[in-house]
Amino acid sequence: MVAQIELTAMDVLMVRLFDAIDEANMGWIVAADRALREAFGEELIDLVPSYTTLMLHYDALRLDHDEAIGRIQRVLERLEPADTGLGQCHEVPVWYDLSVGPDLTRVAERAGIAVDEVVRRHCGRDYYVFALGFAPGYSFMGLVEEALATPRLKTPRRRVAAGSVGIADRQTAIYPLTSPGGWNILGRTAFPLFEHARRGEPLLRPGDRVRFKSISREEFVRQGGDTTVLERAP
Repeated sequence: MVAQIELTAMDVLMVRLFDAIDEANMGWIVAADRALREAFGEELIDLVPSYTTLMLHYDALRLDHDEAIGRIQRVLERLEPADTGLGQCHEVPVWYDLSVGPDLTRVAERAGIAVDEVVRRHCGRDYYVFALGFAPGYSFMGLVEEALATPRLKTPRRRVAAGSVGIADRQTAIYPLTSPGGWNILGRTAFPLFEHARRGEPLLRPGDRVRFKSISREEFVRQGGDTTVLERAP
């Protein structure tokens, strides 16, 4: 692994470990995240791990540019991949239905399979949480099997309900808040995405794994789910 350190702002460095998205990256990304946090300590302002990179924002009043790069290089020289089994595994119950997952048919037709088979396959594997972004608690996960990979909608919806579960290409995600969105929506969950005991921090973190579980409408309602119909794609 040949890492690159790129300057993105006066006090922000991008640590690029890989060039392509791969589940095998996660052990290295998680290890780098932990080691860099320890190496920078109180001089670290923010560290954002992603699919192939980590964006590191340090305190330029306490640490100069060359020392920041030196610390990163020393971490990378002795870096070993973390055990990805150490991340939490979350089972997320989802109500898959055309009323709240109007793109089920689109994904099924593109893959040449039945809607029930789309659900079975979406629930059939664990997904790594690669990164957080777009909105608070929005977790980019993957990789969806190639047969289900479906491009984003050409025209995003103006309103996607909170808890909506969707896919875009080979990624899958849960909308934590009601917002515009262009992902293919398959269903909806009442799974809490924030931990109130931790001051509202996101429950899903990079390095965690998620497995979706299909549930009935009745169970979804018992869990507090919102059954409001989602508009079809424009």
